[in-house]
Amino acid sequence: MKLFISAITVFLAATPACAAHWNVDYAHSKLGFTVQWANEPFTATFKTWKAAIDFDPADLTHARADVTINIASEASDESDFDSGLQGAEGFAATQFSTAHFVATKFRQGSGNSYTANGTLTLKSISKPVTLAFTLDINAKTAHMVGTAHVIRTDYGVGRGEWAAPTPVAHDVKVDIDITAAQN
Repeated sequence: MKLFISAITVFLAATPACAAHWNVDYAHSKLGFTVQWANEPFTATFKTWKAAIDFDPADLTHARADVTINIASEASDESDFDSGLQGAEGFAATQFSTAHFVATKFRQGSGNSYTANGTLTLKSISKPVTLAFTLDINAKTAHMVGTAHVIRTDYGVGRGEWAAPTPVAHDVKVDIDITAAQN
């Protein structure tokens, strides 16, 4: 019996802690971007994406976010821009159908401010990205609003005549607004 209790104790001690799992409410969440195009903001959203989020403010060591974005779901109020953006000189959506962001290192700032360090893979190119966000948790509901900046040419978005910083700026602001419920 002592051996059994000892084995259970060792097993439990070896089992890693897990952060709380959150289910995204996609109907009340948004993932998109803004870039300066001819000195005017061009804003678009991704209509289809999935996120697996494990996060507990008291246990940031085990926090993780894994987001997969359907690139062809990009949409704006400018359908002509969308088709060009999804084409070969932009996202090349037929060849690279998804973008993938994984964050495994989180740090709390002041109050409800956090940063997540992760890797964004777009067009088979992976680069580190820092996401700054605020998080409000009320019982089992969370609301997160965040921003990350990426350089589009680092990922081969904008080739040929579109490689220059005009008319489309190199800096792209990724905007995230997520509502989620805890399991």
